[in-house]
Amino acid sequence: MTDSIMSKAATMEIPINSNGDTGTLPEDDSLEQAAKLQWSLDEKVGSSRGTRDLQQVMVSGPNLNETSIVSGGYGGTAEGIIPTSSIKGSSMHHSSSSSSMAADEATRGVAVEKLETVKKWGLNTYKCTKQMISERFGRGSRTVDMELEAQIEVLRDTKRKYESVLRLARALTNHFYNMVQTQHALGDTFADLSQKSPELRDEFGYNAETQKLLCKNGETLLGAINFFVSSINTLVNKTMEDTLMTIKMYEGARLEFDAYRADLEELSLGPRDAVAMARIDAAQQQYQIQKDKYERLRSDVIIKLKFLEENKVKVMHKQLLLFHNAISAYFAGNQQQLEQTLKQFNIKLKPPGDDKPSWLEEQ
Repeated sequence: MTDSIMSKAATMEIPINSNGDTGTLPEDDSLEQAAKLQWSLDEKVGSSRGTRDLQQVMVSGPNLNETSIVSGGYGGTAEGIIPTSSIKGSSMHHSSSSSSMAADEATRGVAVEKLETVKKWGLNTYKCTKQMISERFGRGSRTVDMELEAQIEVLRDTKRKYESVLRLARALTNHFYNMVQTQHALGDTFADLSQKSPELRDEFGYNAETQKLLCKNGETLLGAINFFVSSINTLVNKTMEDTLMTIKMYEGARLEFDAYRADLEELSLGPRDAVAMARIDAAQQQYQIQKDKYERLRSDVIIKLKFLEENKVKVMHKQLLLFHNAISAYFAGNQQQLEQTLKQFNIKLKPPGDDKPSWLEEQ
């Protein structure tokens, strides 16, 4: 209906008078009515479309992830539109990249520190090896303390001899233990035969008592020898070994000291430009550090050698006296003196069967 009215209005002719004025037409009222009708229809269609769009927006709602931020004024081009999802993703990517960069920096720092340590170790090893080879072939000089070197050599020789004494004392202990066990078994056999041989009861009985007495004295002597072996072992493998470990550290410090001293002397004979002077200053600092270390360990070695000698004399005086008195009393058959010797040195013997585990431990 609207289209027919509009087509009619478009094809209507407007008459013009001779003076150029438009005449009054009877169709003016119909034209005005058609225009009003078209306007009312457009209003209804627009309102119905607006209602449907509003309902659709209220039901679905805007997608915040697709919300755009418009940069610039009204009517700007699409180049100014920045999606908020891209901003969110970029911030997350920035934080993750920052954490990864921090982790990379920490890893790089550790790697550089290890590399510097390996570099210093390699340089120090090279200098010490060079110094060692020079000393061995007689081309390099070494720092020598004649008095201290003599004391160290005496200690090493003493340790070798004490190790020999310790080895022989352990062998004596093993042999004597086997002899005591044999005497114990022989005494039991004599006692059994004295019960089963009436005609030789007295003879077997005498020998059984003798073997039992020898076995008892032998166990007492074993206690004294074991105490002697334990004390010698502590002196050799702990006290002397600790001093020798300090001496080994001292000798290593002496080698490093001589290596850096030779390096400083070699640089001092070279040119005196700026680069060479910087190297000389660095070598001088390293030389002073190694010198302080060498002197400190040298002092430690002197002190330990002094205390070791005093301790050795004290321990060996007591142990040698114990060994002599116990052996003399045993082979003299003086049981009372043998027991008195153990009391004198505060040696307590384990009762027979004490080494055996209890029935709870056997379970």
